[in-house]
Amino acid sequence: MSLDTSIECVLFDLDGTLIDTAPDFVIALNLLLVQRGKQPLDAQLISRTVSDGAKALVSLGFGIDESSEGFTLLHEQLLACYLKQIETTQSTLYPGMDYLLDSLEQAGIAWGIVTNKPRLYATALLTRLSLLSRCPVLVCPDDVKEKKPHPESLFLALSTLRCNPERCVYIGDHIRDMQAAKNADLIAIAASYGYLADGVDPAEWPADFILSQPEQSVALLNLLKFR
Repeated sequence: MSLDTSIECVLFDLDGTLIDTAPDFVIALNLLLVQRGKQPLDAQLISRTVSDGAKALVSLGFGIDESSEGFTLLHEQLLACYLKQIETTQSTLYPGMDYLLDSLEQAGIAWGIVTNKPRLYATALLTRLSLLSRCPVLVCPDDVKEKKPHPESLFLALSTLRCNPERCVYIGDHIRDMQAAKNADLIAIAASYGYLADGVDPAEWPADFILSQPEQSVALLNLLKFR
C-alpha cells in the first residue's frame, strides 16, 4: 500500500513507538539485578515499564523509590549497563515502520523523533540502527527546558522541519505523548502496541486515533486528508 495523504509531517516517540527497545532494557536491568544478588525479572514485566523511564525500572527491580538510599547509584549503574548493551543492541524497528519511513521519504513528507530519552542514549541507539543520519530531526530532553507532556519539544521539531502543526501528527505509546500532541495542536495517534502498563487503556487518553498494530500506520495516515 502506497502513502496517499496530505499530512505534512509525522513525528514519532522513540521507545515503544518507532523502535522496540525493550530487549535491551530487559538485558540491562536483569544484568544489574544479578550483579546485586537478586533474581532476574520476567521480560514482559520489564517491557511494560520501559516507557516510564530508567528510574521506573530501578523502582521495579529493586522495590525502592527515588527518595531511597542508593537509588541514584542504581540508576547510574542501570544507565551504564544500558549504554553498554546498545553496542550489541537487540532493539529493532517495529514491523512496518521501515516501510513507513521509506514511504514518507519517497512522498517528501517530513518526519522526526521527539523523545524523553536523553540524547546520549538516543544517539547511540539510532547510530547502531543506521537511523541517525536518516532522521531529519531528533529532539531529546537535553534540547528543551520542559519535557513531554509540555509541547516545547514538539514545537522545536516542527520549527526545525519548518512545518505547521495543523497537518502534522505525533505517534506515541504513553498518555504524556498524547497530552503533548494536543498541547501542540497536533493530531494525536496512540500506539497501543507499545509498552502499556497493566490496566492502562489508550481509549482513555486524549488521542484522535489508536494504532493497534504498527503495520497499520500507512493505512491510518492515508485516511488523513485535507483540502
